[in-house]
Amino acid sequence: MSHSTTRRNVLRGTVATAALAATTAARTEAAHAVPTGGGKGPAIGILLYDGYSLLDPTGPAEVLSRLPDATVTMIAERRGAVRTDTGDVAVVAERSISEVDRLDVLLVPGGGNRGTIGAMNNEALLSWIRHVHRHSRWTTSVCTGSIILAAAGLLDGRQATTYWASAEYLRSTFDVTYLPQRYVRSGKIITAAGVSAGVDMALYLASLIAGEDTAKAIQLAVEYDPQPPFDSGDAAQASAQVKEHALRLLAESQV
Repeated sequence: MSHSTTRRNVLRGTVATAALAATTAARTEAAHAVPTGGGKGPAIGILLYDGYSLLDPTGPAEVLSRLPDATVTMIAERRGAVRTDTGDVAVVAERSISEVDRLDVLLVPGGGNRGTIGAMNNEALLSWIRHVHRHSRWTTSVCTGSIILAAAGLLDGRQATTYWASAEYLRSTFDVTYLPQRYVRSGKIITAAGVSAGVDMALYLASLIAGEDTAKAIQLAVEYDPQPPFDSGDAAQASAQVKEHALRLLAESQV
C-alpha cells in the first residue's frame, strides 16, 4: 500500500443571461446543501467507493436513519451505483463529493484490499474527507475505513480500531494506537472494528446525538439483539486455523 443560446437581440440576451445565472446559482446552492430533515436533525453522509463491504455503510445507515429528523445520504466520487467488494451488490450514491461540503456526520466504510487500497490512494477522496472533517460534528469509520482516515491524516496521534486482520498494518504504518475494541472514540472521531461492529458504533453515536433513551429505542426498533449460533466472532479468541479460513473466504469472495 502506498500513502498516493443564439441571442436575437440585446434585451433577450440580457434576460436569458440573467435567467441562466439564477438557475445556475440555484443549482449550485442545492448541490451543496445536503438534505437535513427540514433543518432539525443531523445531516449524515456515508462515503461509497468501489470495493467497499456491504454491511459497513448499510448497517449504520439502518440505525442512523431512525434518528429524529435525520437525513442519511450515500455519497461517492460520482453519482450512481457503486459496487461492493464481492461485485454482487451495488448501492446508489445520490450525491457526488463535489456536491457536498458540509455534514454533521461523516462515515467512511471499509472494504476489501482492492477497495481500501484504491480509496486510500485516491487524493480526491482523501482531500474531500479532510475538508468535511474540518466542519463535521462527528467523523466515523467502520472496519478498514479507519485506514482510509489514517491515510487522510486524521488519526495521527490518536487511538483507533479497525478490522482485526488489518490491526498490525494500521499500527505499524501510521501514528495510531490500535485498540482491540468494538469501537473507539478519540475526540470527535469514532472508529469501529470489522463490518458488524459498525452497528454497535452507530448505536453509540446515536446516544451521543439524541441521548441514550433514543438510542435504546432505536436498538429495539430494529430488533438488534445478537444471538449468533457460534461464539467465533472474536479474533482474540479464534484459532489460527479459523483465522486463516476466514481470510481465505473473504479473498475468494472478492473481485
